[in-house]
This record gives sequence, structure tokens and C-alpha cells, in this order.
Amino acid sequence: MWQLLQSHPAVCQEPDGIVRIDGPRPIAVLPGSFNPLHHGHTRLAAAATARLGVPVAFELSVANVDKPELSAHEVTRRVGQFVGQASVWVTRAATFAAKADLFPGAVFVLGYDTAVRLLDPRYYKDDPIRRDEVLRSLLARGSRVVVGGRLDADGVFRTWVDTSLPDDLSELFIPLLEADFRVDVSSTLLRAKIAPSPEPG
Repeated sequence: MWQLLQSHPAVCQEPDGIVRIDGPRPIAVLPGSFNPLHHGHTRLAAAATARLGVPVAFELSVANVDKPELSAHEVTRRVGQFVGQASVWVTRAATFAAKADLFPGAVFVLGYDTAVRLLDPRYYKDDPIRRDEVLRSLLARGSRVVVGGRLDADGVFRTWVDTSLPDDLSELFIPLLEADFRVDVSSTLLRAKIAPSPEPG
């Protein structure tokens, strides 16, 4: 897969482990780092599938605006989690504008925290006008964003309600209700649980 990714913008691993570069692009995509893949991801995908009526594929980007690029070994490890589970696309699309180019007209399925970051002006050179232009470009390409709720640090379950955007951008987002999806799980806590214990001094 790593070698294919050097010459192709998107590579797909099917649930049976077969890797391909051709075939139709997914209509709905759940991007993430999947470190690790957990039931919050798979249940969010299932909730979005129920809402949209189409299957949801996963996307792992080698590049990330907040983190170093993934190594070949790390990509192999993370993609391996999907065998027997779901299709996963591996890309270098660090931004949602780039993802929309790769998956024209796709619905992106996000957790609450990721959706909040999508609106953060610091990802647009601290320019809210530039942010709104990018979001309008997603709408123009036919993209939408399904948002699943998240339990915050204060113990409040947050579902998507945003009143700060211009009215014409509100249709970009499709919120899931708590009744549609709620899984209180943290990737950070899961990583802490599976990390090896330090050797006694």
C-alpha cells in the first residue's frame, strides 16, 4: 500500500484486505487517525449509515495539519485494524478541501470535536472570511458534514448546534441527535490503557 500511495492520491483497502486504486469513490467518508480504531468510530459510521441510507467508508490521511506525517510502518499498523471490519481509504489529504477534491460530493462524518476544529479560524490563517470561503467551496462541491455528539470535560453531552456561521453555511452540517448516536469513549484514554507499563526501576 505504501508504494501505491507514492504515485496515487488515494488507495483503498477492502474489508477482506485487498488493496485497490480503482473503483468508485465512497459517497460517505469518516476521516480519522484511528489510533486506535474503536467502537465509537464504528458506531458513528453505523449511525451515519442509518441517517444517510448509504454505507460509510473510513479515511486515514498520512498527512495531518496538527501532527507529523505517519510512517509506512504506522500506516500499515493502523490500516490493519480494518481487516474484517470496513473499507478504509488512505490519502495524503490533510484538509477537508483536499478531501472534497478526492471524494467529490461526499458526506463527511465527524465527531463533535473535529467539527469544532473545522470552524476554527486558526486552520485558515486566522481569517474567518477565508474559513467561510472554504466552507462554501465544500457546499459548492456537494459535500455535507454529519456530526455526532461528544461528552465534554464537564460531563455535558454536546450535539451540533452552531449559531456563529452565516445562514447560508448552516445547511453544510447535519447533526445527529443523542438518540441517534452516543458513545462515551476517548482515543486518548484507550491509548493510555494499552500502552506498555514502564519497567520497574
